[in-house]
Amino acid sequence: MSKITFPSVAANQGTPEKLRLSHRHRSFASMRAISALVLREMSTTNGKSAGGYLWAVAEPVGSIVLLTAIFSLVLASPPIGTNFPIFYATGMVPFLFFMAISTRVSQSVTYSKALLAYPAVTFMDALLGRMIMNGITQMLVAYIIFAALLIFQETRTDPQAGGIALALFMAFFFGAAVGVMNCFLNEAFSWWAKVWSILNRPLILVSCVLFVYDDLPRPFADYLWYNPLVHIVGQMRKSFYPFYAGEYVSIAYVFGVSLLLYALGLALLIRYHRDLQNS
Repeated sequence: MSKITFPSVAANQGTPEKLRLSHRHRSFASMRAISALVLREMSTTNGKSAGGYLWAVAEPVGSIVLLTAIFSLVLASPPIGTNFPIFYATGMVPFLFFMAISTRVSQSVTYSKALLAYPAVTFMDALLGRMIMNGITQMLVAYIIFAALLIFQETRTDPQAGGIALALFMAFFFGAAVGVMNCFLNEAFSWWAKVWSILNRPLILVSCVLFVYDDLPRPFADYLWYNPLVHIVGQMRKSFYPFYAGEYVSIAYVFGVSLLLYALGLALLIRYHRDLQNS
């Protein structure tokens, strides 16, 4: 009769410890991968030239200056307050924050496709690296623009730091959620990027950047309420103008839509990213 051997107790006890060590090593590897991707993003996106990061500030500043120059010739005063630059800044900054995050995150897998062939780098590392880098960049851009306007302009506003931070976080979370969803769609359908570009063209007009939601007639206001960017811009303006109620703003709606898009996009990437990467 052949001898049957059983694993020793010591071997069984060592298995959980090995699993814990393996999980810890993977966590450190993931952090190193994300850090490397952030540094790569810094050097390739805006770090190619000495003034590369100035463009991140120049784009919203140029938009604010252009809008101020055009509408100050037509209107005696902005829809809220008395200062044109701060009114358009409260609309353009969160809008461009969302656009930058959603665009960069949607390109994460394509941008890092060569690196994803290595086992140490996952698509989640690519997503988080772009979210972190571009989130920090846009936060600094927002701080520079608002600080400069408050210092050099007579804005007659009462900025609330907590409300401003909330508006920027809403823009970040919604932008990341749309970016994750588009990350899957870009990989699954080659034509989606062009369709999304077309859909984005009128977005500034339907996000209440150039006007306030309260001035819209019904039923157009009811339709635009379902655009999360309307709530994000409204939250930002509430944080600068204490007399602006902004009762239509729903923080729960923005985070609810964002969470739904993020969960759906992440689930699709988890399920199909290997197939898409190898196709």
